[in-house]
Amino acid sequence: MTQQTTIVVMEGDQTGQELLEEALRVLSPQVIGFPVNLLRFDLSLNNRRKTDNEVILQAAQAMREFRFGLKAATITPEDSEDVGSPNAILRKEIEGTVIVRTGRRIPGIAPPVGVFSPISVVRMAVDDADGAKEWRVPDGTDEVAFRTEKISRRICHGVAEYAFLQAKRLNARVFGGPKFTVSPVYEGMFKEEMDAAARRYPEVPYEPQLIDATYALLLVKAGEALVIPALNRDGDCLSDLVLQMFGSIAGSESILLSLDEDFRPRVVMAEAPHGTAPGLFGKNVANPMAMILAGAALLSHSHEPGLQLASRAIYEATLEAVVAGVRTTDLGGSTSTREFTDHVIERVKTKLQVWDTLGHRS
Repeated sequence: MTQQTTIVVMEGDQTGQELLEEALRVLSPQVIGFPVNLLRFDLSLNNRRKTDNEVILQAAQAMREFRFGLKAATITPEDSEDVGSPNAILRKEIEGTVIVRTGRRIPGIAPPVGVFSPISVVRMAVDDADGAKEWRVPDGTDEVAFRTEKISRRICHGVAEYAFLQAKRLNARVFGGPKFTVSPVYEGMFKEEMDAAARRYPEVPYEPQLIDATYALLLVKAGEALVIPALNRDGDCLSDLVLQMFGSIAGSESILLSLDEDFRPRVVMAEAPHGTAPGLFGKNVANPMAMILAGAALLSHSHEPGLQLASRAIYEATLEAVVAGVRTTDLGGSTSTREFTDHVIERVKTKLQVWDTLGHRS
């Protein structure tokens, strides 16, 4: 008997909330054929202010209990005295240490460079520039700024381990790395863990590069499937570059992972890499692809084979819809947000019915 899976749903703001609702339509048991329970928390800016961020702590606790979270885009206020970033709080509360963002070529959409295969950036979600201590002191007629950063071997190990596991899944090459020649003690620790992971996974191609060479060589290597492990700030910059290399971030999702003692995903939180797009709010024109793929990413981490197959169906149906000309305005089409999701739902249902007939579902 299939055990019901619970997904902690974190509602958001503006178009972020609208696209979340589209993704949840695809995850309906009537579509994927398996029971999924949705436990919802309102993380809109108004409710975060109203609860003084207590709702974020409640959502994090639920994710620790039920393992899966799907988050809509939310507004982070500019005022430092306001409620702050919900993502930063969630990251801390679930002990999220690894962020994975994968750029994919959307069929029929011409990218600005010759990319063909997926590129994943696996980066630290904590430490490094994030949370670094900063201060300034006067120096005669000048002023000097200081910053103290840290990384830990455990975080380095987790990022390196997951990078090689991701490369194994994608039949990809682990490529890139930190500037360990300039920083042999600090960044060298990360390089040591990458090298150690390479020894544990000898079947995975490994091509370490300094971070500056990684940027320079990305255009040359763009035809290959790559996984790039990175420090926090390096990975943040690389993610923005890599996703834009594919011409659109619509074919990407962002995953935050909390790893257990054996460096296996303990909590998985997925979201779209884009923001709340206030200019598109209420117009039924925003592209729901990234949010739908975030839902598929969650199912891919399930231990239930049927949900893993549903994940594959969602990935394929979403991209096949674009191939068939079902495209929102950002991809050069005229399909509305809801119409796009309708097409994906019908394709998912068809795939799962055919796979059932062929005996491919459990």
